[in-house]
Amino acid sequence: NITSNNTSVPFATLVAVNDPLRTGPEPDSELIGNVQGISLLAGSNASSTQYIDFGFNTGKFNGSSLSVFSRGEAGLAVVGGRGQFAMATGTALFNPLLINATNVIIEFNVTVIHY
Repeated sequence: NITSNNTSVPFATLVAVNDPLRTGPEPDSELIGNVQGISLLAGSNASSTQYIDFGFNTGKFNGSSLSVFSRGEAGLAVVGGRGQFAMATGTALFNPLLINATNVIIEFNVTVIHY
């Protein structure tokens, strides 16, 4: 079904994510892994549902990943992970620092409980 949409993002837009995971927003900050996932913009108010996996390939979390899945509100639910983040729960708050035609930089503050 085609629906009316007054936003700049078309209804049912699917975005694939495959980006570097860094310790800070600067392009030369330490690379600690990668971020992969999908975001589905499905509502007429440009709301989204997101699945994001943060994979770590350096340091004490090398080989582990942390997974979040939720609606695109300010906070995403931590739903699990691998390695040291097995059975993880918690919350990931995100803060967009830069969004333009060629770049997106998002800061994530994650509170996680893992075993």
